Amino acid sequence: MASERQLIERAARNLPSQAGAGLRVGIGDDAAVIRARAGLEWVLTTDAFLENVHFVLPIHAPEVVGYKALARATSDLAAMGARPRYFLLSLALPPSCTGKWFDRFLKGMSRAARRFGLVLAGGDTTRNPEAAINLTVIGEVVPGRVVLRSGARPGDMICVSGTLGEAELGLRLLHQGLPVRRRWQGLLQKHFYPEPRLALGAWLARNGKASAMIDTSDGLSTDLAHLCEASGVGAKVWAAKIPKVALPIDLQKPGLDPLHLALDGGEDYELLFTVPRRQARIYRARFAAFLLQSSAKSHGARESY
Repeated sequence: MASERQLIERAARNLPSQAGAGLRVGIGDDAAVIRARAGLEWVLTTDAFLENVHFVLPIHAPEVVGYKALARATSDLAAMGARPRYFLLSLALPPSCTGKWFDRFLKGMSRAARRFGLVLAGGDTTRNPEAAINLTVIGEVVPGRVVLRSGARPGDMICVSGTLGEAELGLRLLHQGLPVRRRWQGLLQKHFYPEPRLALGAWLARNGKASAMIDTSDGLSTDLAHLCEASGVGAKVWAAKIPKVALPIDLQKPGLDPLHLALDGGEDYELLFTVPRRQARIYRARFAAFLLQSSAKSHGARESY
């Protein structure tokens, strides 16, 4: 097994981690030192990603594990309307995951860090029989602009940023042991490489458009309940209006119901948010314009409602 020092050095070489600007002291000391930027508030979140709970080594490639671990945590910042800045990485790994597996893991995490604009500020490593990854992600937002779960009011519209049930469908395909045909590759993309809706979350926060917001990490039925509980409201949803995953003809069989996948499947990491009804007409026009601009900047990532 590689030593702790060797693992840290490999992480520092492969992940964005150079001190400078806001990161005054990074990897190599007892703790990181970050200079807060004037006129901004910090937003912090933490997330655990565990072997045999959230991923399975024979199924999930190391690159997938690295990318998805960071994407999951970063999605919480999108749900608050915050811009990602830094992250802390704690790893507990078995000896089998400290060689080539670790290098491939770092490759996937580096891809995510650069895509989301994150810099590694520090962390910890230790030995464990199963792989365990813990991430703390730090973002920033203009004071008073953070979007909470608790702001929804009776009469607000309920919106979601994209199709629901795609990640769950990908997971079902993997666990059923079906041969992954080429035309199904797109169905696995959202499960393997989720895309936090950072641009949309920041736009909603910056323009004060969303009254409440949460990401769909646990599925529409669960996350909408969380938002309603925090806001002290109820919700009425029309099944026909839910943007559900489309099943290929050869997958339309018992146990793969699009509505069930959309309601109860998790890990889509779309944004679920509410908007005052009185702003609906203006909001629709402005939101469509934002989506057009965002698509060009984010390499075709879909955001719709």
